[in-house]
Amino acid sequence: MIGESVHIPQPEGDLHVVVHGESGPAVLLLSGAGNDNALLSWRHAIPALAAEHRVLALDWPKQGGSKPWRGFAGHERMLGCVTAVLDHFGLERAALVGLSQGGAIALAYAIEHPERVSKLVAIAPAGVISFPPVVHQFLWLTAKSRLLNRTLPSLVFRSRAACAWFARRALFAGPVDDFDQIVDEYHADVLANGAGSSDWQNDSIGFLRMRVDLRPKLSAISCPTLFIQGSEDAGVRPRHTRAAAERVPGARFELIEGAGHWPNRQEPERVNALIAGFLREPPDAGDGESREGRTMGP
Repeated sequence: MIGESVHIPQPEGDLHVVVHGESGPAVLLLSGAGNDNALLSWRHAIPALAAEHRVLALDWPKQGGSKPWRGFAGHERMLGCVTAVLDHFGLERAALVGLSQGGAIALAYAIEHPERVSKLVAIAPAGVISFPPVVHQFLWLTAKSRLLNRTLPSLVFRSRAACAWFARRALFAGPVDDFDQIVDEYHADVLANGAGSSDWQNDSIGFLRMRVDLRPKLSAISCPTLFIQGSEDAGVRPRHTRAAAERVPGARFELIEGAGHWPNRQEPERVNALIAGFLREPPDAGDGESREGRTMGP
């Protein structure tokens, strides 16, 4: 176990948080959806950032150690989970670092609660994408059908080979040093808890349009913001993240060349260095205009 395990009681169940680091500004790490969890996404980031920060890594409801959870964890409830963590640890403000689903929640939280976010890092964030007709309706149908979003994935991914195939095709775009360990952890979680999309994912899509579309409100984000994106991401295309960054005043965009949807696990040293350097910068380091960062390749 990396760090200390803390459970925060909530009406629906306990929120599990991994805590590491004795001093420094607080950083809250927010992982992705499905079978992701705090230790799976942030295994390398937690110790790397704890050298200068008090690191908190949250398991979303129904993921990781935040089980069992009685009730639906849609968009508003997920925002409430962030508040619950900050309040539990007596934090007026914290930096938020979010991946995919966690990136969308981090962006939304900075919009809704700007006074509580000191800095923001969004890695391949959801909530900034729309889909063409027919594709959108298929995704809506999948979100509404437990057979499609839970039962079938749970059956398919009981096979470790299927988990490995999914990781190679959907999460990564090249070699990963600890690939087998990642697949083992992912597969073990599927066997224990099943597989499928999260309540937030299912709740975010309406029949005609996305119910969670943060793009019109991104210009309201006032804290220093860094977007990180893998160039070969099959889930969130770089153009979507770059366009989102252009809407946030003074935001910086960094492209990790050759990385997929999970750059913090495929290229942990590079991503952790970007995050640590950004968090180290003084709050007024931006120039008020969107900035394109350097592309990081092999």
